[in-house]
Amino acid sequence: MKRVKSLLLVTLNKRPMTSVNFQLEVLSWFDQYGRKDLPWQKNINAYRVWVSEIMLQQTQVSTVIPYFERFMRRFPAIQDLAKADIDEVLQHWAGLGYYARGRNLHKAAKIIVEQYQGQFPQDLESVSSLPGIGRSTASAILAIANNQALPILDGNVKRVLARFAGVKGWPGEKKVEARLWHIAEELMPYTRTADYTQAMMDLGATTCTRTKPLCSLCPIKAGCHAFKTHSIAEYPGKKPAKAYPQKSAYCMLLSWDNQILLEKRPNKGIWGGLWVPPFFDSMLELEEWLSQNGLTLNKKLHSTRSHKFTHYELLYTPVLIELQESADHLSGSWYDSGSLAQIGLPAPIKTLLREHYEQNDLLQKA
Repeated sequence: MKRVKSLLLVTLNKRPMTSVNFQLEVLSWFDQYGRKDLPWQKNINAYRVWVSEIMLQQTQVSTVIPYFERFMRRFPAIQDLAKADIDEVLQHWAGLGYYARGRNLHKAAKIIVEQYQGQFPQDLESVSSLPGIGRSTASAILAIANNQALPILDGNVKRVLARFAGVKGWPGEKKVEARLWHIAEELMPYTRTADYTQAMMDLGATTCTRTKPLCSLCPIKAGCHAFKTHSIAEYPGKKPAKAYPQKSAYCMLLSWDNQILLEKRPNKGIWGGLWVPPFFDSMLELEEWLSQNGLTLNKKLHSTRSHKFTHYELLYTPVLIELQESADHLSGSWYDSGSLAQIGLPAPIKTLLREHYEQNDLLQKA
């Protein structure tokens, strides 16, 4: 990988900021203001860094911390994760969203145990080939855990570099991303790579934020194109707008003896591998299912709820149906309030079921 250490990135008042100046300013800022007490920054190894990097994708640090600590208590090593049942892994992931991350983490742990004797691989190509790990995540793991000089380009770093170097366009476009990778490579130091990598992520997360950036506290503002030209809001370019569709569904709460029928979702698709009540696209479809299974229709509709996924909004109406006799012939499994903690549930479904059982308790006490 070629790097030009004397690269003139931006000139402000005829004073150049070289890549070396950039590194020194960033590292000096990190020494004073960087985050150094996060759970995954203690007892650092590739496994802990890997889990944290996956959890931090699309998720804020404050949200991740309790999940990471709970996950590490249950799966302290790669071998523990690899031999665990996927249902238990997803149970510890439930609430973080983007559940494919948890499934890929489990798959990758099995591969590491089977192909790498339980030792996290040490080269970029091998790490990048693992399920759920792209180039930036692989580089971050190896840089932070092993001090390898590999640049990263997560969302925070893209924003910092786009503003600093005045890179126009949406970073999701190949040409724009390629330009940002080139800049990241030229700026990457050979020493203190772990600190530098963490510093760049911290700089974007705490100072060069998406809205209301704290430019007065930024260590590289003297060379920042966006700061110099008063055009911070223009960088990075926005993703082209697309219609955000809505989908409607009915969520059947089939109740018998204070238990609810749940079924496991396919691994692919929304809430993959998690347990949910049966969903139907229409009330007619739900009624036909009841008829085909010899069940009497006696329904109670609740208020429609909303849950936003990446590409659409799901509007779903819970439909409570209380059976008067058991229906063991139905596919799926029955769970009462006490057993729900043993399975992986999507956060909105967990809330829905909790409210259902709380309401039942109130009715029984009345």
